[in-house]
Amino acid sequence: MAAGYAELFGTRHVTRLLTGTLVGRLPNATAAIAIVLFVRSDGGSYSLAGALSAVYGVATAVGQPLLGRAVDLFGQLRVMLPSALVSALGMVLFAVAGTNPLPLAVTAMLIAGLFTPPLEGGLRALWPSVLKREDRVHAAYAMDAVAQEVMFTVGPLLITLAVSLWSAATALVAVNVLGVLGALSVVVSEPSRGWRSAPREAHWLGALRSPGLLALLGAFFFVGLALGSITVAAIAYSDGHGGDGTYGVLMAAIGLGALVGGLLYGARQWRGAAEKRLRVIVGALALCYLPLMLVPGVTAMSVLMTVAGVFLAPAIACAFIVVDRHAPRGTVTEAFSWLVTTFGVGAALGTAVAGPAVEAGGAPAGFAAAGGGGIAALLVLLATQRVLAAPGRTGSVVAGSENDRNGAVEPGFRTGHQA
Repeated sequence: MAAGYAELFGTRHVTRLLTGTLVGRLPNATAAIAIVLFVRSDGGSYSLAGALSAVYGVATAVGQPLLGRAVDLFGQLRVMLPSALVSALGMVLFAVAGTNPLPLAVTAMLIAGLFTPPLEGGLRALWPSVLKREDRVHAAYAMDAVAQEVMFTVGPLLITLAVSLWSAATALVAVNVLGVLGALSVVVSEPSRGWRSAPREAHWLGALRSPGLLALLGAFFFVGLALGSITVAAIAYSDGHGGDGTYGVLMAAIGLGALVGGLLYGARQWRGAAEKRLRVIVGALALCYLPLMLVPGVTAMSVLMTVAGVFLAPAIACAFIVVDRHAPRGTVTEAFSWLVTTFGVGAALGTAVAGPAVEAGGAPAGFAAAGGGGIAALLVLLATQRVLAAPGRTGSVVAGSENDRNGAVEPGFRTGHQA
């Protein structure tokens, strides 16, 4: 396993691209808690903080696929760097102006969210042209999923530390400056500057004209719903079992499970159709969510949360493969961005669903919502087997591309085009 990851990170550009993308995504990963901390420091209520955070989240969900389509049309440098700068300026405006006047604060959130650069989709579009071998790309997808889990765990801790050392406004500005630097590191790299999407058929639906992609997005909406439900249910459980400390332990446990699962998944070369493998993984994910309804003591609950996290990163990594297989030609960045958006919208709805469930039936009801989300995701994949069994084109191979001519890519494997 270690040798495989050593080979991956020994490949030129990999460390820079992965690190730059993670740093570039820090503003988005920390936005929810950073907005709440800043609004509270400015004298605003939790309701106002939640509303502004929701504005940012909705704007991000709208902006990601639109910017992803722009990247496919115009390249990464021309879209991602300007959007990163504009998004950061929106957050800086928010940090300087505060919550009064409110319309200005809402405008700042809209700008920051809408122009959040689609670095996730961009990185996944780059991997084939950088790594050139299907097994390496699949390992990179797994590593990407693991790194995402780590970032969403470490990011809030960093912003909390920055607030304690400086101020909420300074922390907000600092993390967005870091985000611009991370995006800059990615887009001025050789792979990003040279990447071009494959020629695409003009169609107003873009990536969404693929039935297979729509099926996958439907399933991962429910995976996101399950994860959002777990977050709320874990808070309710912690209220009766030690408070915030217990909540931190439970979130760390599910993150640890995702880390272990992702590393093990990426270390193995998998045979067979990714679509069939995804059904098995999502089925296991749903099965591991159900025991959470037992809500045992903290130690046993931590074990259950760890197990519940094991199949999350593999599910995400396998979904990346399926996206690449079903995205219409020339829409790969947009397609990956739609996956990010759908997952995020599902998670947001999961928090909304779990709230009333917890009020009605306590933590077990909240975890039941998570289990229901996992089962719904599996049912979508089972109901759409025929659609998913027949990949439409895929997106990235350009006939006669440099990689094709040199034989650097395995037969049948699709790569991004290098200009």
